[in-house]
Amino acid sequence: MKIPRVLNKKNRILLKELTKTDFKLRYQGSVLGYLWALLRPLMMFAILYIVFAKLLRFGSDIPHYPVYLLCGTTMWSFFTECTAQGIQAIVNRGDLLRKISFPKYIVVVSATLTAVINMLINVVVIIIFALINGVEFSPTWFLAIPAIFELYLLSLGIAFLLGSINVKYRDITSIWDVIVQALFYAVPIIYPISMVANSSTFAAKIILLNPIAQAIQDIRYNLITAETITTWNFIQTPTYIIPIIAVVIILIIGALIFRKKSKFFAEEV
Repeated sequence: MKIPRVLNKKNRILLKELTKTDFKLRYQGSVLGYLWALLRPLMMFAILYIVFAKLLRFGSDIPHYPVYLLCGTTMWSFFTECTAQGIQAIVNRGDLLRKISFPKYIVVVSATLTAVINMLINVVVIIIFALINGVEFSPTWFLAIPAIFELYLLSLGIAFLLGSINVKYRDITSIWDVIVQALFYAVPIIYPISMVANSSTFAAKIILLNPIAQAIQDIRYNLITAETITTWNFIQTPTYIIPIIAVVIILIIGALIFRKKSKFFAEEV
């Protein structure tokens, strides 16, 4: 029986080598090297913690808020890095695409997997901080894995969709940067969703229907505290399934458009 192309040993080796190369090149030439994988989200967390937790007193009603905030900033950084690298992947690998014939999706997946490596390193830091902060180990920690995987699939779908358009229209990268800035404030990263819920239950529900918010809140719920408001415990059935459906739709549409346009990548890039 013929092995499906996606499972070919050749493709697996290529994916592995491209991922290793992308990860090494990311920090090549920097003094601190791979330490930036830890320092960037930690520096962002430190700034947000000082401004919003210490000065503006956000999160006083949330147990282990510093770890709660660290978890949110780490997952947000993962999402933004994953999409940014995925969108640029085809353009950055133009020379390779013109020289070698192979499934083009491998380039995008390898670029996003470097973000996964960075995220996994930072999850270890989150766990260490959580234990220091008094969070007790719980089997629910493992339930965060599906939510992280969901966030990755959403990022991958966006990377496929926008990355395929970005090959011809390079403005997509700049447009996405603006959208990401807006999304940062539309997702409860720095502010607790309870603060929104106290003012408007409807607004809180709308925010929680965003798959990014839903995934991050689920991760916080399972890793940090069960007092976290999530889509599942705040919105009634069957509406709470909307974020999952949105992720599936974005991934399918992104993959289909990418597959259709991939035939012309070598000519356009």
